[in-house]
Amino acid sequence: MFLNYKIQGEGHPLLLIHGLFGSLDNLGGLARVLAEHYKVYQIDLPNHGQSPRSEQVDYLSQANAVKEFLFQQGLDRVSVVGHSMGGKVAMMLAITCPDLVDQLVVMDIAPVAYQVRRHDAVFSGLNASVQSPISNRKEAEARLAEHIQEPGVRQFLLKSLAKQENGEFGWRFNVNALEVNYSDITGWPASGKFDGDTLFMKGADSDYISAQHRDDIERQFPQAKAHVIANTGHWLHAEKPDTVARVITRFLTKSGR
Repeated sequence: MFLNYKIQGEGHPLLLIHGLFGSLDNLGGLARVLAEHYKVYQIDLPNHGQSPRSEQVDYLSQANAVKEFLFQQGLDRVSVVGHSMGGKVAMMLAITCPDLVDQLVVMDIAPVAYQVRRHDAVFSGLNASVQSPISNRKEAEARLAEHIQEPGVRQFLLKSLAKQENGEFGWRFNVNALEVNYSDITGWPASGKFDGDTLFMKGADSDYISAQHRDDIERQFPQAKAHVIANTGHWLHAEKPDTVARVITRFLTKSGR
């Protein structure tokens, strides 16, 4: 599998991994700031953006696709930053291939199985949007709005709406595979650990990481440090890209990069 990617900057290689329903562009603001100090690699995960589709969305399969990408690029050791689902992919890569991961930064996700289904309304909107052909973005948003109340969520999803060869619009992410295998995305199968330097970043107003996750984090990532970004939610990197980049850079510098 050949993942779609973008490279900018020079220096130590730094890999950025986006979250569910996203693409490499979602971390673009953060990437531009980090590229002042690092050679930044942004990727589209399988079933997202312009990368190939697959019926496997479990974290081992996704981590293996990332590992294959690193080998294709001739990278034998990188620092990795992942947000949300991408944070879980990054954690799985670190646990299964520790020699590849120099340092690990996990943004607003914990190494646990989440019991709450947060995306049912999103899937309802996405499925409704493709029941008949979409001729323009306005029409797509109207269909999404019947199921998704938050304008910000609709705008985020619409970033992955693309015109196809037949002239109709469609989603770049693989809606069916993501919905059918949603339990793989909310789940967490790993039982190993990563002994390298690790930073968990939490949006202060987000509930994705909580005090009850501390034992799971410390057991699987014994070197983990934590940093809370004030006045941000789950999308901390989009809300305060300069602050998040500064915290990441300080962590990597103290860890030797």
